[in-house]
Amino acid sequence: MLSSRVSLSVAATAATPFRFISQIPNSRFLGQKKMSYLSNPISSSAIPKWNLKMEVSSGSNFTTRASAQPLKNADELIDSVETFIFDCDGVIWKGDSLIDGVPETLDMLRSRGKRLVFVTNNSTKSRKQYGKKFETLGLNVNEEEIFASSFAAAAYLQSINFPKDKKVYVIGEDGILKELELAGFQYLGGPEDGGKKIELKPGYLMEHDESVGAVVVGFDRYFNYYKIQYGTLCIRENPGCLFIATNRDAVTHLTDAQEWAGGGSMVGAISGSTQREPLVVGKPSTFMMDYLANKFGILKSQICMVGDRLDTDILFGQNGGCKTLLVLSGVTNLSMLQSPNNSIQPDFYTNKISDFLALKAATV
Repeated sequence: MLSSRVSLSVAATAATPFRFISQIPNSRFLGQKKMSYLSNPISSSAIPKWNLKMEVSSGSNFTTRASAQPLKNADELIDSVETFIFDCDGVIWKGDSLIDGVPETLDMLRSRGKRLVFVTNNSTKSRKQYGKKFETLGLNVNEEEIFASSFAAAAYLQSINFPKDKKVYVIGEDGILKELELAGFQYLGGPEDGGKKIELKPGYLMEHDESVGAVVVGFDRYFNYYKIQYGTLCIRENPGCLFIATNRDAVTHLTDAQEWAGGGSMVGAISGSTQREPLVVGKPSTFMMDYLANKFGILKSQICMVGDRLDTDILFGQNGGCKTLLVLSGVTNLSMLQSPNNSIQPDFYTNKISDFLALKAATV
């Protein structure tokens, strides 16, 4: 597999440094200007004053990964790790419907002393709001075990000592606002800008807040042209303004009936208008993995990442040096996994996480 990665290490005086690893999007020509990952807002020409240390490295190497194997011995995998990180949509639930066998599987893993962590790229809810969703579905999960990309955005800003006198413009929903508020950051935008319209007329100039130091873009059902223009003005005209994406997922499961356009469509619009690539804090960036390892004192080799997406969940686990298990209960099906065009191969795959129970029984 051809592997291209960029590693970004960001630290501030009192901050704990974290390492980010993200795939480099294919370079492309936009008019006469060639764009690449390194043209993102934290390149050397746009490092904010408060972002004092930066290390940027890039390189390409060829690696070969064997094709994924069907999971045949669940006990062997369970015994080989201490922590399971689960994606949520497509693994634990679809929309508001719990996937069969999930409660029993989680109970079994806890009974065997495994730490469970739930990591989602969906930024529409805060950790507290996700806690209520787990409770509604009959799952006993506490807030400390939940890591949403909404939280990752706020945690990243904390990690670089983002100034409290700067503001964050949010293209996203309530989850991001709540996490920014808990972290003590000023913000504007969000759902309330969803009803705003621009009246285009001769000579009209749209004003924007020059104290905005970061634009955070996540999934947004209230996305509109006003937000595109406002976010674009902040990123292009405010010196050092950061462009942060919670994730770039192409699709999401808003309901269990079909796939819906994901947060990547909103991020793509802002990337297109600014001709800048965002810093992604959600999967497959390893920010959340590094944060979790630091918080819980977890060895990454003792983690198994379980997810339904190859380009986010499985790549997230691989970037972090973890074991990986793909479940076919969400976005990815077997033909997609085995396609010759797919270069992302997990260690194992199975139909759904409740196969842990069936495969365990079969091996007894």
